[in-house]
Amino acid sequence: MTKSMTEGRPLRLIFEFALPLLVGNLLQQLYNVIDAAIVGRALGSDALGAVGASSSVQFLVLGFCIGICCGFGIPLAASFGEGNMKKMRGYIFNSLVLTAMFAVVITAACAFFCKRILVILSAPEDIFADAYIYLLIIFLGIPFNLLYNILAAVLRAAGDSVTPFVFLAVSAVTNIILDVVFIILFGWGCAGAAAATVTAQGISGLLCAVFVKKRLPELVPSAEDRRINRYYAKNLVFSGIPMGLQYSITAIGSMVMQSANNGLGSIYVSGFTAGMRIKQFIMCPFDAVATAVSVFCGQNLGAGKTERIRKGILSGIAAVVIYGIAAGMILIFGGRVLSMIFIDPSDTVVLDAAGKYLRCLGFFYWALGTLCVCRMSTQGLGYSGRAVLSGAAEMAARIFVSLVFVKSLGFDAICWADQSAWVCACLYIVPMCFHCVRKAERASVKKNADQGELL
Repeated sequence: MTKSMTEGRPLRLIFEFALPLLVGNLLQQLYNVIDAAIVGRALGSDALGAVGASSSVQFLVLGFCIGICCGFGIPLAASFGEGNMKKMRGYIFNSLVLTAMFAVVITAACAFFCKRILVILSAPEDIFADAYIYLLIIFLGIPFNLLYNILAAVLRAAGDSVTPFVFLAVSAVTNIILDVVFIILFGWGCAGAAAATVTAQGISGLLCAVFVKKRLPELVPSAEDRRINRYYAKNLVFSGIPMGLQYSITAIGSMVMQSANNGLGSIYVSGFTAGMRIKQFIMCPFDAVATAVSVFCGQNLGAGKTERIRKGILSGIAAVVIYGIAAGMILIFGGRVLSMIFIDPSDTVVLDAAGKYLRCLGFFYWALGTLCVCRMSTQGLGYSGRAVLSGAAEMAARIFVSLVFVKSLGFDAICWADQSAWVCACLYIVPMCFHCVRKAERASVKKNADQGELL
């Protein structure tokens, strides 16, 4: 089930690795779409707004959780590339311990501040109660989210992107069934949508744990491996925290943007929510290719084959730019129609808002793909701190647009805030990514020269 990416054509390896990730991401977004579709159609546009009123803070918190797990995967991938399984098992144990610690702290803090967060986000009064119960349940499910993501990171570091996809598929089907049961049959409303999502995440995490234990014993830490190692823990923290912060810093800008949008009223909250769901669904190929390129970089860096890294990154960028242009055309010409998945055709004002948001996104969608690949590649090369600065650039751009232009331009400013953030971040991360590649190449040449002198 594991696979090395240190031999063979980079583009082919990246696509083979990315395909299961893509399908898995699509399934994950599919059950998010179905959540929103059932809520919007069965409970109305106000309930849809309640589910989406906190999407930016969910991105902040859950993005941090996903980010630290992906960051933990960087030294794991390098260890696998070296062929040092004992070292990899040591990293795995220490990453599980750190993940458990993060789960306790993050869950407790988020549950305690849940209501205050919605106040900060200016959630409209008419949807506040539903927004609160939905967000609280999502926060209480953070341990399940972390369990799946850390085990998925372990498997992907070993070159296995298929197994996480399979269990995500099971989770997606379960989520769809539970949506119908909890929302329609039990009448739990927005709370039912959150409960279905959390339960599905828990199932996918537990399935990953059972699979690793039964089918991949070489990845299971032995009694000798189950020790806190300061060196391993430090490397994991230095890889995971910056990546988690990168997600969170980006999300802070999104929170300011969403707060500004929430202040425009529930119509724009609902339209923005529908648009965001479609945006997240269509960007799945970006995440899949970027993750594949990151693992490719990590394994080849660990194997000392730095000459392959540049080819892999360029192949990934070419793929996402081509897709981004095609996806952008879909958003420009079909965004309003796609929004009818969530919004009743009679809600023309909400549909118009969603369609406008998606149409504006379409013109610069290719920039988002470029940003994802270059940022993840920089992280895969071990420069997570530098990747954080691209998140800071995104945050600054979104905050600037939200605070300066929303008051005068209203929803028009919201529609162009994301694109401003993507372009600003690209101006930094694209040249920085290739600077890091050159550093890795020079370090490899020096290491080989030093070894030659010793011989």
